[in-house]
Amino acid sequence: MQTINRRLSILFVLCAFAAIMLVTLFVNITVTNKFDQYMIDNQNKRHQRIVSYFEEVYKQEGKWTEDTGVELMHEAYMGNYCLTLMDRSKKPVWGMDPNDLKNQLHIGEMQVKDHGVYTSKTFEINVDGNVVGYVDIGQYSSLLLSEEDVNFKASINKSIVASGVVTLLIIISISLYFSKQFSTPIREVAKMSVTLSKGNFDTISVVKSNIEEIEDLRKSINILAGKLKYQDKLRKRLVSDITHEIRTPLNILQNNLEAMVDGVIPVKTETLIYLNEEVVRFGRLINNLNVLKEFDSESIKLNFEPIFLDILITDICKDFYMAAANKNIKVDYYIQPTDNYLITGDKDQIKQVFINLISNALKFTERNGEIFIKLYENNKNIIVEVKDNGIGIKEEDLPFVFERLYRGDKSRNQIEGSGIGLTIVKNILQLHFASIDLESKDGEGTTVKIHFEKVMNNLD
Repeated sequence: MQTINRRLSILFVLCAFAAIMLVTLFVNITVTNKFDQYMIDNQNKRHQRIVSYFEEVYKQEGKWTEDTGVELMHEAYMGNYCLTLMDRSKKPVWGMDPNDLKNQLHIGEMQVKDHGVYTSKTFEINVDGNVVGYVDIGQYSSLLLSEEDVNFKASINKSIVASGVVTLLIIISISLYFSKQFSTPIREVAKMSVTLSKGNFDTISVVKSNIEEIEDLRKSINILAGKLKYQDKLRKRLVSDITHEIRTPLNILQNNLEAMVDGVIPVKTETLIYLNEEVVRFGRLINNLNVLKEFDSESIKLNFEPIFLDILITDICKDFYMAAANKNIKVDYYIQPTDNYLITGDKDQIKQVFINLISNALKFTERNGEIFIKLYENNKNIIVEVKDNGIGIKEEDLPFVFERLYRGDKSRNQIEGSGIGLTIVKNILQLHFASIDLESKDGEGTTVKIHFEKVMNNLD
């Protein structure tokens, strides 16, 4: 089994090699064809020039002699081709011997195609529209290359091959670099997932990537590891926590009732009121657990109806004025002027959402603090903000604030609560197709934003 780094490197190299080979092949074929065509064109121009020369000579002399055009012999020998001049009846006037051409020293510096087969071509010599003779032009092969031509073609081929090799080396280097950029964070995430599958939730990926998708994957797996670690811790302490929450009021009730039965504590109204408060607290815990159970089983039933959020929030804020005054906390709200804060939902459940949020804000805001509720609309959404300047939440705790029984750091654990308020809030909002976002800084406060989908007001 290959690693992703090795597989990507091999893939890049194979693709690069195939691309370079194809490009090299096509370039080589194109250059060769173009060069051959260039040589053929030059040959055809030479033939036309020779025919034109004999036509001009005939016009001047009016006949063929053994000396007609013999000055072309030297050029022919140097150009490695044979000439034979013939009259109109195709009788030779003069001609060159192909064997003499073959024995020339210059032929040793030539590259002859078709294994040196001698070929010739006969052209008519026309003067004033009449055929006055013929010239036969022959050479060894259809295309004879000089040493310069051969060297030129060889240099082109060498350049193509060298360029291909250099390009391949460059691409291999680049592919190794980028495959490492891809594979290293993915390999770390893969190792981390294997570690998580073995139950070790303390691991974390620190190898960052500049590729957005891979970096998102790394961050997600780190968040997953944190949540799994928290869930594992929660699973281990869930029974003890619930047992403690239940045992505390039961122990208080049992001890006080036994003391009253034994006559140690007299039966007084104040004592009974205190015991009743413990019963109520015990019942509240059971009710919260039952609510979570209903959400988990999706058996909760909602009674949807039109709700005007501005009226609902105004009433809820008034209900908290007394509790806020006891801690000298200022509770204020602002409702952006508009005529449409209408949503549909279960009024009791939506009210419970804001009660939980404002209760949390009061609970975690110190004396002389402030709580501000803001209601406004944005495009198709109605947004409610609940902002406080309380103790805030640490950054590492933010991903888990909506988990059940989550209590955060020790400073928050010292404040009474069951740790399921925000869990209930999120579950209620999900059933109403609303979303909730939470921003917080340790020691600076918390801001919660809820986004509802508004509906058109057709109640007028």
